[in-house]
Amino acid sequence: MTAVHHALTAQASDAAIDTACRMLRLPTMRAQAADTIARAEREGLSYAGFLAELLMAECEDRDRRRAERRIRAAHFPREKSLRDFDYSANPNVNPAVIHNLATCDWITKGHPLCLIGDSGTGKSHLLIGLGTSAAMAGYRVRYTTAASLVNELVEAADDKQLGKTIARYGRVDLLEIDELGYLELDRRGAEMLFQVLTEREEKNSIAIASNEAFTGWSKTFTDPRLCAAIVDRLTFNATLIETGTESYRLARTKARRGKPGTHPSQ
Repeated sequence: MTAVHHALTAQASDAAIDTACRMLRLPTMRAQAADTIARAEREGLSYAGFLAELLMAECEDRDRRRAERRIRAAHFPREKSLRDFDYSANPNVNPAVIHNLATCDWITKGHPLCLIGDSGTGKSHLLIGLGTSAAMAGYRVRYTTAASLVNELVEAADDKQLGKTIARYGRVDLLEIDELGYLELDRRGAEMLFQVLTEREEKNSIAIASNEAFTGWSKTFTDPRLCAAIVDRLTFNATLIETGTESYRLARTKARRGKPGTHPSQ
């Protein structure tokens, strides 16, 4: 049977487009249809050009929404962009190295990243910025602090859910652990953290930020063998960035205090 197509009025066409976009779940095409139609008529776009405009707009908006969902799923504590990192305030950080990391090639290869330096030297900024870039590039990212991760693992073990929790952390493309080395971990917590690292070893990337050099990790991981094994997991094929000892936040506070008429709290 041959389908019979009837000419639609402009109002009926608009209604049909709106209904079809709703049914097919094309919100961007629905929102931009009227403007694109008007521009197509005004600029004499071909049918193919008009359709391509709407389809590309829908694809770009879907990519943006997916990136936003991945960023939310990463649980970053705050927004940080690599564009906002002040390299002049910390000459220890090489911009070329960070730009190379932003390509996410190391994540594709499953390599680790270690950021080592004192508080206020930009470790968390870089960790969140690189994680955000990875999420926008399509990678699944999860950010956590070492204390939060260990607490979650202990609770999961008590609820007999440790295997599932470790597997969940093992599946993300990039696991970021901040504030490693701030607190001493008991043997049970350290062993659980080691299980997470082992689950990801040479498969998926892990990035850590620590205020302690590896030589000082024995204060966090009190068992020497376990400490050595964890350092080995984190440094094999790793990129190591030492952010130094001079606090950017402290330097900025001192600079503000030195300005006439500026209160330290400003």
